[in-house]
Amino acid sequence: MPVKHAAAPAVVAEPLADAGEWGRVDEDGTVSVRDGDQWRVVGQYPDGTPDEALAYFQRKYADLVSEVSLLEVRHRRGGASASDLRSTAKTVRERVTGAMAVGDLAALEARLDALEATLSEATAEEQQAQRAAVDAAIAERTQLVQTIEEIASRDPKSIQWKQVTAEVTALFERWQAHQATGPRLPKSTGQQLWKRFRDARSVVDKHRREFYSSLDEQHKSARDAKSRLVEKAEALASKGEDGITAYRALLDEWKNSGRAGKKADDALWARFKAAGDALYGARAEREQADAEESKEKIEAKRALLAEAAAVPKEKDAGKARALLTGIQRRWDDIGRIFPREAERGLDDELRKIEQGVKAREDAEWKNNNPETKARQNDMTQQLRDAIAKLEADVAAAEKTKDERAIAAAKDALAARKAWLSALGG
Repeated sequence: MPVKHAAAPAVVAEPLADAGEWGRVDEDGTVSVRDGDQWRVVGQYPDGTPDEALAYFQRKYADLVSEVSLLEVRHRRGGASASDLRSTAKTVRERVTGAMAVGDLAALEARLDALEATLSEATAEEQQAQRAAVDAAIAERTQLVQTIEEIASRDPKSIQWKQVTAEVTALFERWQAHQATGPRLPKSTGQQLWKRFRDARSVVDKHRREFYSSLDEQHKSARDAKSRLVEKAEALASKGEDGITAYRALLDEWKNSGRAGKKADDALWARFKAAGDALYGARAEREQADAEESKEKIEAKRALLAEAAAVPKEKDAGKARALLTGIQRRWDDIGRIFPREAERGLDDELRKIEQGVKAREDAEWKNNNPETKARQNDMTQQLRDAIAKLEADVAAAEKTKDERAIAAAKDALAARKAWLSALGG
């Protein structure tokens, strides 16, 4: 992975040296280059002048200078791999060493030495960055593997498959993107991680297929059951309102028959509901007809309520009961009223009047009950006897002048007189 380095000091390519300083041409056209303290033959140019011979081999030197300068520029600008540049520099050095060219080859090799030293440091940095990048890539792919393995370990019955399928697809896309754009992993590590990812993904796919296969069976079973319920519900149409009880039983079965898939459920429910609506529609029509027929009955009962308003005003309880009984008989003769809410309201008003009459009758019975009167007379006599005795006790206590005895006798006498007064004695 290329690492961007700080710009190396600019190396200015030296101008081509004077041909006479670095090269010479013998009389037979042999061209030599000064190599340290020695001269090395680089070739022959017999068909030209000495200047043309030197110029030819000097152009070869210029080509080598250009190659070295290009390497220096590529390194300064960054973006190129230092290891790749080192490889290229090695190739260029092979051409520079012992080159059949005329020029300062020693200086050119010195520039290559400096460049290779810099590239060596850059390569070490690149390798370190590469190792860090590979470690990060391994960690990231390991995280992807652990995530999909966790999904594969879940109970298939508790998984929301639509959501999980999207998650697994996203994980696979991330794996592919990372594999395409991330650093190359060591072969053994990459294969091991991929095997774990692939195996977990296969488990998830297997569970998903099994789930939907089972779901298809459940949907088919529910669809068949609901189709039979729809047919039964539609067969109740001829019964009208009388079919409502049977329809409710079918509705309970519907609720327990499970899901048949949204599309099938919606279509079957539309038919089932339409069958029920027909039955309840028949009831609504009947209730509406009953309500129309009840209008006159309602007015008749309201008239009886107006008549019954005189019952509480009758002082004689017997006459009040007789008047109420006559009204109740006519009330019953009118018959039932629809809707039921209207009937309950009218019945409640008449019931209040009846409760008032009954309360009066209970009070009179309590006051005139012979048994109650007998018990009351017996209690009255007992109190009178007790009062006579206590009066005698008061007189006796006064003779003894015992203040405590006098006070006790008087208190007891006052209490008995109060009880007698309460009984009307």
